[in-house]
Amino acid sequence: MEMLIGLIGLALLIVVYVRRFLLRRETPPLAPIPFEGEVYRVGKAAITRRANTDTKTSVVVVHGFAENCMYFSQYYAAPHLELIALDCADYHLPIEKQKPVAAEWTFVPKYQPGTIAYDAAVLNLAIEHLVSHHSLRVHGHSRGGAVVLEAARQRPDLFADAEVILEAPVLPQAKPTESISPIVSWLLPFYLVAWQQQPVSDKNRKRWGPLDDPHKRALITGLPFNARHVSTMITNLKDMESWAASTGLEIYRNVRCGAVLVPANDRVLDPASMRASAQQAENLQIIEIENGSHFVTYDHPASIPPVPRG
Repeated sequence: MEMLIGLIGLALLIVVYVRRFLLRRETPPLAPIPFEGEVYRVGKAAITRRANTDTKTSVVVVHGFAENCMYFSQYYAAPHLELIALDCADYHLPIEKQKPVAAEWTFVPKYQPGTIAYDAAVLNLAIEHLVSHHSLRVHGHSRGGAVVLEAARQRPDLFADAEVILEAPVLPQAKPTESISPIVSWLLPFYLVAWQQQPVSDKNRKRWGPLDDPHKRALITGLPFNARHVSTMITNLKDMESWAASTGLEIYRNVRCGAVLVPANDRVLDPASMRASAQQAENLQIIEIENGSHFVTYDHPASIPPVPRG
């Protein structure tokens, strides 16, 4: 009996040490892609600005949990758009030949990396210092929607004339389709290893919606490789839950116009609670997308309001 207890204790010790190793291990990045533009490093986050001439409108975008800043690159590819993208804290920047531009206005946010507040502070730096046009759209997907709202709470002056698009967003008082228990959160480093081996499986296939588009399939298969460390993913998940539960509906007062896109078949965030929260946003239109998945930009791009021209 004592030997059995000892073996169990040894096994548990090994599991704890393996988990610690997995938490510290850097995730292998995806193959980088060509990019013509500027890169700014801000603490553990980054901002990119695409190099176009004769742009008329600025679009600032924030990707969702486990995504990367290329989520929006095809949708906002028009040459008249200045596209500025936030790459969230401790995420791989998936572009080649990175040569960050030194800028005096950058600083390390006072918040913990991996939190919505940290990325919101970086987003506000992008809006304040890189936006070139009065005509401005700020578009956040999933967790990025919460980052946009938090940024508006931190600096409402920057959003006075901005159009805000919140796509299948994390919202105050809204919920995910499934809560993550403390046990599941603790086991996430082990789950990530399995997820990386098979990004699309029978168990998670329904979450993603259609995968006929090769660009969307590449997005989905890349999800478990975008965060540098699984510890950042754990921080993201815990902070999203805390932010949604603790943030009051008065946060909507900081945005003046725009839309909330609510997909009816979202398998990541709960559409009913998303809709109930969005209904408290007096200045935002609610666009419900029948049969829409969590990834509206790819599955139902026509549902997104057209970008106003400057």
